[in-house]
Amino acid sequence: MFKKKLITSAITASLMMGIASTSFAATNPFSDVPADSWAYDAVTTLANDGVIDGYPDGTYQGQNTMTRYEMAQIVARAMARTDLEKADKAIVDKLAVEFADELDNLGVRVADLEKKSDNVKWKGELKYKYSQENHDEGKDKRSNKLEFKFEPKAYIGDSDWTANAKIEYTMYPEVDSNAELEVSKAYVEGPLFGATVTAGRTSLDICQGMIFDDEISGMTANFGSDVFNTNIAIGRYSENDHDGEIPDGKTAKDITADYYGVQFDYTPNDNLALNAGYILLSGLDKDVELDLDVDDNKANLWYVGGKYNFDKNVALAGQYLQNADANSYDKAGSVEIQYKGASAKDAGSWGAYIGYRHLGENVTIETAYDDAAEGQKGLVAGVEYAFAENILGELLYFDGKDMDTDKDADTVYTSLKFKF
Repeated sequence: MFKKKLITSAITASLMMGIASTSFAATNPFSDVPADSWAYDAVTTLANDGVIDGYPDGTYQGQNTMTRYEMAQIVARAMARTDLEKADKAIVDKLAVEFADELDNLGVRVADLEKKSDNVKWKGELKYKYSQENHDEGKDKRSNKLEFKFEPKAYIGDSDWTANAKIEYTMYPEVDSNAELEVSKAYVEGPLFGATVTAGRTSLDICQGMIFDDEISGMTANFGSDVFNTNIAIGRYSENDHDGEIPDGKTAKDITADYYGVQFDYTPNDNLALNAGYILLSGLDKDVELDLDVDDNKANLWYVGGKYNFDKNVALAGQYLQNADANSYDKAGSVEIQYKGASAKDAGSWGAYIGYRHLGENVTIETAYDDAAEGQKGLVAGVEYAFAENILGELLYFDGKDMDTDKDADTVYTSLKFKF
């Protein structure tokens, strides 16, 4: 099913904004560093000065392009040197900032370097989103939204602790005087007893975003190794509290549930990553409005999933989730074939995915998906493209059914975001 008004809206939005997908990761570590990047000249200088040997096999092939992951491996070895000349040290520091995400994935800390350059870090994003939903039974929906996100990070003294916040301003162009301002995150983060701990209003991305991509008021603890890792979360959560509105006769406590969660991640090699976890929500009642249809004011959710990279371009990712009661509304699942990935730092890079989602309403809480919604099942597809450095577009499509009516539904979603 693909209605004329859906096609018209999609073409109009695409001409305005361009293309790409929420399902994609941020920077793809296996995307190539552009051939004209300054990083190649920097690495050549280090190689000529005898600081590095090049590739992990001991060779350096300056005529060939490298992935961001390969470049990060070279930078990591250079960072391990303690006898660098001042000029070489400056080059290594600059490379470490450029490939900070990849170095972090390799377990190389660059926090000390960041602190030396500035005690307060700022980043943000301006994003325009348009979506068109069609339902054979039920009201069709169209949405325009403009989001401005601002995220400061401040280092606390000379320690590894940071204070973090996220400020979001949302405008709806079609609705007069309807704007929202929210401090969605406000937390501290740092090492404690061998774990990385956060405390405050902190974010969670659970089950690859299928269950939960939102914030709780509480704390998390992440500990373990690169191979086996554990994340524990304890706090309070309610979907109602994001707009600051509390029903008449109720308090903030009445609309909030207790949240307890644990997730285990197993990554035996660069190609395979597995996860499993459990979430307990207690104190639920009709005022919490999580739509989980539970007994004894509790919800017990468990999930398993993983991702396998066939090579640097193709990956298979999947998740399965179930509530304590086993019917179609208490289960959720997602499977995707992912190809490449757009990088905000690499103009012209792109990625695509195709998959299937089954998102039972009584088990999903606040998904990260912009294609299918809670209570829907069907095929999804998307493409993402970097028009220029830090300018990304996406186009997503869902074709399936609304599970409560078993009637056809489809959605087109497109966005354009500017990162800074």
